Amino acid sequence: MDERASHREQENLYEHYKFTAGEGQEPLRVDKFLLNFIENATRNKIQQAIKAGNVLVNDTVVKANHKVKPNDVVRVVLAHPPHENLLVAENIPLDIVYEDDAVLVVNKPAGMVVHPGHGNYSGTLVNGLIYHIENLPKNSNERPGLVHRIDKDTSGLMVVAKTEMAMTHLANQFFDRTTERRYLALVWGNLSDEEGTITGHIGRSFKNRLQMDVFADGEYGKHAVTHYKVVERFSYVTLVACKLETGRTHQIRAHFKYIGHPLFNDERYGGERILKGTTFTKYKQFVENCFKVLPRQALHAKTLGFEHPVTKKWMQFDSELPEDMQLALEKWRKYTIHQQG
Repeated sequence: MDERASHREQENLYEHYKFTAGEGQEPLRVDKFLLNFIENATRNKIQQAIKAGNVLVNDTVVKANHKVKPNDVVRVVLAHPPHENLLVAENIPLDIVYEDDAVLVVNKPAGMVVHPGHGNYSGTLVNGLIYHIENLPKNSNERPGLVHRIDKDTSGLMVVAKTEMAMTHLANQFFDRTTERRYLALVWGNLSDEEGTITGHIGRSFKNRLQMDVFADGEYGKHAVTHYKVVERFSYVTLVACKLETGRTHQIRAHFKYIGHPLFNDERYGGERILKGTTFTKYKQFVENCFKVLPRQALHAKTLGFEHPVTKKWMQFDSELPEDMQLALEKWRKYTIHQQG
């Protein structure tokens, strides 16, 4: 393909991602650079895009081993528009806890993405919702019915608005922090206090755009507060109940990493390694077995409370811990009893 044909083909492509490397960027292969920036991307998908000529650095097609340097502009261009056919109704089984004409409360399983986006064009909660409910109210981000969300690998309760009025009312409650949200999390380490509060601004990490960092001085990010209480101790890990005062992206995950207690098996925040415990081979095998039964961060949105948009009555919902978390906790209970015996 000559240069003019290549340029003409690029003109017909749509920009899906654009990243500018920071001033302190150390030389890094472009495939690894993109892995740090694109959520839910795999190395294989990125390398396929590079082979197809869909990755440009400073408007030049590059190979996978090209090193990204400070201030380089990295773009991913594809043949279809970024938002093409994102909102397609799909007959996906939903665990509906409560539903009336205004709201729906759903128990989201771990592994389900909440709304369509890059790399997740189908199989999301929103795809299932628009099949189940006609004319879900839209919002500015093409996420119909959503007033909050939880991470792909976090399980638990979410409320969905079925009307414009309900969406406005619920969105105001989340903004004013009058909703009640409680989570259960298994974290590494033995927390020194029975309860406490973690406060620290949360913002996108400068090193890895898929992570959130805590900025204690408050110069960057948004104000975030997490209250926690110890539920059960297992020597090397602790089960905690968390109450959110704010609802920032990855708030619990980032806050507990910040205080030195990452969530158990939270790959993005360093919890997928053995951080506490012994060096015995049997212990390593035990933790690996826990990781197998719980192949995600140990976090569940257990309780959700809000004022009903129409009746103005307080609605409170509670959910059982999913099986994978229950299995992991049972393993830790048995291990702890065995150690004490």
